[in-house]
Amino acid sequence: MKKQFSVLLILCAVLLQNAVKAQQENVFPQWFDSVKLGVMIHYGLYSVPSYSGREQYAEWFYKGFVTSDTLRQNFVKRVYGEDFSYFDFAKMFKAELFNADEWIDLFEKSGAKYIVFSSKHHDGFCLWDTKTTNKNSMNTPAHRDFVKELKKACEGKDMRFGLYYSLTEWDNPIYRWTFDTAGIEKYVDRYLIPQFKELVDMYKPSIVFADGDWDFDYKTLRSEEMVDYLTKTVGKDEVIVNNRWGTGNPYGFLTPEYSAGINVTDRPWSECRSLARSFGLNRFSPLEDYLTAEELIKHFVQLVSMGGGLMLNVAPSADGRIPLLQQERLLQLGGWLLINGESVYGSKPYKVPYTSQQTTVDIYSAALDFDWVRNAPVKQCTEDNFSISWTNTLTPASDTPMTFSLKADDEAKISVYEGGKCLYGGVATKDSELKFTIDFKKGKKYLFEVLYKEVDVDAHLHLTAFDKNGNAVAFAADTLWHGKLTWQRPVTFFTVNHGNLYAVATQDLGRELSFALDGKPDKNMKITLLGSENADLKWKYADGLLTIDLSRLSMADIKSKYAYVFRLEGYFR
Repeated sequence: MKKQFSVLLILCAVLLQNAVKAQQENVFPQWFDSVKLGVMIHYGLYSVPSYSGREQYAEWFYKGFVTSDTLRQNFVKRVYGEDFSYFDFAKMFKAELFNADEWIDLFEKSGAKYIVFSSKHHDGFCLWDTKTTNKNSMNTPAHRDFVKELKKACEGKDMRFGLYYSLTEWDNPIYRWTFDTAGIEKYVDRYLIPQFKELVDMYKPSIVFADGDWDFDYKTLRSEEMVDYLTKTVGKDEVIVNNRWGTGNPYGFLTPEYSAGINVTDRPWSECRSLARSFGLNRFSPLEDYLTAEELIKHFVQLVSMGGGLMLNVAPSADGRIPLLQQERLLQLGGWLLINGESVYGSKPYKVPYTSQQTTVDIYSAALDFDWVRNAPVKQCTEDNFSISWTNTLTPASDTPMTFSLKADDEAKISVYEGGKCLYGGVATKDSELKFTIDFKKGKKYLFEVLYKEVDVDAHLHLTAFDKNGNAVAFAADTLWHGKLTWQRPVTFFTVNHGNLYAVATQDLGRELSFALDGKPDKNMKITLLGSENADLKWKYADGLLTIDLSRLSMADIKSKYAYVFRLEGYFR
């Protein structure tokens, strides 16, 4: 009997391992890689204050309010009173204008094929009728199960239903993430696993976007158990998860955040970003922080050309309405896709995703003290893969030693010259601060050269000067720092679909359009501008350059804005 029991245990273990292995191998259902566009929605208690610093995430309001963020603390005291707590916002959460059907109708018009709704963010507040905690939307003036209503609104539509779910919480009585030092195992066992299974059983999402995982490995979070339960409940050919289930996690689609895309072709990926610089609504964001329609469409085209997709976040206000500017952007993207969708949905990347031009612009600054976070120095520049070379001179009024600190992500090189002679040269990286001292002499001119290189994520540069007593002092340069910002600006993008090559031009159209093309086309290739009734454009190919004659096109033929898609039919013959 004991031997039979041992065999049974081994058999169960093998079956579980095979189930997990099968899930990992089938975690990428075909539909996800083909749809390219989804809508993420950040909505919760943080939507009531809708406030944070310009470069902060407004959905992190709770964390900032209870730690050292004086901006949020002073805002609460001024607006809501001295004794106001974060969860007092629940009394003000009414969602009086929320309409799930209106949301889904808007998202359909945007061209999106799935949604990812924030069922629970890091504050632990749930937006469904959960039995696991009283901190949920049923216990607010709204008294609504938002997850249920959105799930129902997706039914019968060409819109898959997905959920964002934070694995950890800042305010859980069992374990307070980033505050407590012990208790994560108890939290996972008694709270996380039961709550996640409840969510899956009630709503059976096609997508789960996990988050809040980065302080733990995936075994501590028991992520395999959760993902396997989800897969068995929903079905391996339907369900997909992302890759944020703990360090060492072996599965899930990739989720670059506020990036220029990634060069990965063997694993699905979708960039997640908001229309502004926060996922939750931030009323502090100026208009210039929002993507224009042109920026949004061109960025989306770039991601698709690289084999990825876009999970575009919207940030509703506390009353449940999606702000008009966000609605307009969604509709503008949807209008573009209505004409050009055949180059997007179901497409694959071409061997050359896009052609680019080196672009350089002048920038000026009084100090080298920047934190671009998820952005670039100027809006037209890519967030990643740019460089800036700065120069300036300093003519000291007295003999004095000065110490400098240089911090950078990803890398900055500094050189100091006097009379053509290099006095110092060094490099700072994201892993190492650079410090050095120069003994300045009165009346001499010192030339400073700084070369900054940004690869990806969290761009910043800080050059700080200190006097001989270690006090930070102003760098009294002779003029403004003059910088040359350089990046490769993508111009023409390519995708492959329906046996055709698609070329997406983002430059203004004239009488002809030329771009480099890797490989001589078939002589019978037919070129069409999508949306145009002028179906057969003349072309020529010489020395690796394809030139399309556009002289026959009228203004009425050009239906798109910002990105113009040409179908190269027969290119692959």
